[in-house]
Amino acid sequence: MQYVKLGSTGLDVSRVTLGCMSFGVPERGNHAWTLDEEHSRPLIRQAVDGGVNFFDTADVYSDGTSEEIVGRALKEFTRREETVIATKVHGRMRPGPNGGGLSRKAIMTAIDASLARLGTDYVDLYQIHRWDPATPVEETMEALHDVVRAGKARYIGASSMYAWQFSKAQYTAREHGWTRFVSMQDHYNLLYREEEREMLPLCADQGVGVLPWSPLARGRLARAWDTETERTRTDEFGKTLYAEGDREIVGAVGRVAEERGVSRAQVALAWLLHRPGVTSPIVGATRPGHLSDALAAVELSLDDTETERLEAAYTPHPVAGH
Repeated sequence: MQYVKLGSTGLDVSRVTLGCMSFGVPERGNHAWTLDEEHSRPLIRQAVDGGVNFFDTADVYSDGTSEEIVGRALKEFTRREETVIATKVHGRMRPGPNGGGLSRKAIMTAIDASLARLGTDYVDLYQIHRWDPATPVEETMEALHDVVRAGKARYIGASSMYAWQFSKAQYTAREHGWTRFVSMQDHYNLLYREEEREMLPLCADQGVGVLPWSPLARGRLARAWDTETERTRTDEFGKTLYAEGDREIVGAVGRVAEERGVSRAQVALAWLLHRPGVTSPIVGATRPGHLSDALAAVELSLDDTETERLEAAYTPHPVAGH
């Protein structure tokens, strides 16, 4: 495993992050591929054994049970000081007023609940899951600063939003002497490259680490275009992200993979790992092979011709994933 700094911080993170959305109590999840604790633990152990030290979850994943499973497993499989745990706040965790969003009340309630579920005194990276247009950015940034000052989070990060929103949040924090975001978790892969227009240059200029979610385009880049899986049948959100015009790119991935004698997933992840500014793609896993491919991709380099073939068919997409 290779390790890099998270943006301009001194924090060392593995080049692959294990995304933990697939782990949780299935009955409390919102998708059909959720793995229960018995089936989640071997994958977390495989990641630890493979040198992964960065684990990303969220309070809304399976109604908090992802955090519970991840917290218990990491406590058993590794040492806290060697592990980088990231979680998120924003999504609705209960009905009624203040059950979600980024108000001071919501953030202060959510961080304590996440720490209790994870079984830890602090998280390394506390991220806002989305932008909250109903809360003043000053309120959100001051609350996040106070979370850091209280020792409940070491760093803060953000996820998918417009570049102007991210810039506004960073400027607000700087003007008040508050903690700024050190990372951006955004939607970025071979099928969706709109982040290259504004967000990625902004992150590069400001020294912000980039943690792409859905690096395999909800699995599209890991298999032939017409392959049907449980996820393609049931992932309603995923159906809004990609279109028939992406078929040619998936075909190019398949051809390069066949020529190299490696999996499609390795090729797609290798491309992403070598994009400027990318720190650590967030890779979800429901089978051991998913993690094996991710770990192998760290060591795979593509030449300029292969890269050009993979990128050639890309066309602009509507903004998606915010």
